[in-house]
Amino acid sequence: MPQRIVVLTAVHAPGAHHLPDAYRSLQEQELPDGWEWQWVIQEDGETDAVAELVPDDPRVSFAQGRRGGPGVARTMGLARAQGELVKVLDADDMLTPGALARDIAVFEREPDVAWTTSRVLDALPDGTTIGFDGDPEEGPIERGSVHEHWKSHDYRAQVHPATLCVRRDLLLALGGWMALPASEDTGLLLALNAVSRGYFTREVGLMYRKWPGQATNQAAHGHKDEREARMAVVDARVRELVQLNWRFSRGEGK
Repeated sequence: MPQRIVVLTAVHAPGAHHLPDAYRSLQEQELPDGWEWQWVIQEDGETDAVAELVPDDPRVSFAQGRRGGPGVARTMGLARAQGELVKVLDADDMLTPGALARDIAVFEREPDVAWTTSRVLDALPDGTTIGFDGDPEEGPIERGSVHEHWKSHDYRAQVHPATLCVRRDLLLALGGWMALPASEDTGLLLALNAVSRGYFTREVGLMYRKWPGQATNQAAHGHKDEREARMAVVDARVRELVQLNWRFSRGEGK
């Protein structure tokens, strides 16, 4: 049986029109021998706007659910994720050629790595792109390093959670994405970093679309009191995981 990487996408009606671009970027992926992909799309809501844009492809699984935000949608989508690896792809973003193969290659040669991230470019409405000048060097990301950077840089991580690829068993063990109105992906990233080694790939793996309707562009995302509360609970979770002194190992529980 082939091994499988699950591409997991949460989508809500206002962003559904970007799904065809995400699908094209997925179709362009060339995987190593013995691997295949599954695309799990979970609508955050129960509308008629998304289903008509879901491609007719046996590798694609689509379902709907009550509104709860992207973290809830992604976690609900895990019920249909049948693969060893889970790759995040937001509905309005696009993978770059080779992105999945590069993630798979890391896991195959680095058995103690539990998650990967990669370089990302912001794709602006005028067709131009902008990179991030704070990317780390390519290579392993040690436990605790993302949390330390996040605390000392106004709660901004040096790697982007929208590029995350993670071992499914660890993702489930940590409960999926945090139950937060935003920053749920950063919360997961920091929890992963608290218990396991990661890896950063310097080659661009994601085109991160900037557009007026995206969640991070809304006024509520920057609400001071809410942001402080989100960061407080993310930080507290990391500290408790560290206190437990448990670390992920491929040999544990097997």
